[in-house]
Amino acid sequence: MTESRAVVGTPHASRYLQQLCKHWAHRFETESNATQARIALPLGETRLTADAETLTIDLTAHDPASLPELRDVVVCHIERFAFRETLRFEWT
Repeated sequence: MTESRAVVGTPHASRYLQQLCKHWAHRFETESNATQARIALPLGETRLTADAETLTIDLTAHDPASLPELRDVVVCHIERFAFRETLRFEWT
């Protein structure tokens, strides 16, 4: 398993977390509340944590080769919900 984390500054972290879970709930296994979420995607698992100023995204890819695609999928979807602001995703 390969892991990666991004901490994204936004005052709308909880909103984006909830929108992402609702968006994917019809296709994938999800668990969520206003501050934490887990989404089981075919490429790996996504865990999100929201507080007043940040959205923390923890990814666990099934294999190292799928990590870039998993990052891209998650970022693309969050950016769609956050079209009114520019988010910075710095992965570690």
